[in-house]
Amino acid sequence: MSTSTGAVVEIADAAFGYGAAPVLTDVSFEVLPGEAVALIGPNGAGKSTLLAGLLGLAEHDARVFRVPTGRGEIGSLPQSSEIDPAFPVTLEQVVSMGRTPRLGLRWPGGADRRIVADALEAVGLSAQRRTRFGDLSGGQRQRGLLARALASEPRLLLLDEPFNGLDQGSREALLETVRALKARGVALVITTHDLELARAVCDRTLLVNQRQIAFDETGCVLTLERVEAAFASHVMEIDGHTLATTEHHEAEHTERHQHLLQAEDGLDRRDAR
Repeated sequence: MSTSTGAVVEIADAAFGYGAAPVLTDVSFEVLPGEAVALIGPNGAGKSTLLAGLLGLAEHDARVFRVPTGRGEIGSLPQSSEIDPAFPVTLEQVVSMGRTPRLGLRWPGGADRRIVADALEAVGLSAQRRTRFGDLSGGQRQRGLLARALASEPRLLLLDEPFNGLDQGSREALLETVRALKARGVALVITTHDLELARAVCDRTLLVNQRQIAFDETGCVLTLERVEAAFASHVMEIDGHTLATTEHHEAEHTERHQHLLQAEDGLDRRDAR
């Protein structure tokens, strides 16, 4: 891994977990300003643990561990919202919550309101600012929560499966938002199971399965060999016999197959060009 004093995130020889044995080991990567890094791996690979480690919510042991530490400098978009759709709060009020880390003990002022308005505009929801959050579509809620993260003016933005459950229109809108954030110099780490989305918007990819498989430019990482290494089925050995295991591993095999097809399709289209 090259080191860069301009990197927003710089991690070397790291392990992440919650005590006892680590969940994810041998991690070395960096994220530059204006760069999106895809974080890809099967369920249980340690992706969410890595995001938690970057947020200071999971333990880490690393030779180098540099992440933004200023108030509000890391924003995150979780997989699910903690806001009850029935709660009587507008989208604008939800986005304003993102200013809390920057406010300290002071009341929000005109500059804060402008930042909230800019965040809503960045995700294409200015017209819905007075709408009750629970009345928005699923895609609009997702973009609203992204606007809340943007309102803290982060240098680093962590997006955990942000495209899950979105219709095509919402996916395209979110992709455009990610591109705009990159143009503004925001660094992003995006977990996704969609290799096409990774190719579309992520400059580099970190491929993991309880350890780091690869970190490089996205086109170099998403090869059949490396994807197969990351999504290899887990099996049990009993008395020297290899046995298939449970419905979990049947689902895992299906997930692996889907990712191999995506990787193969990406290679075919790259060769066609």
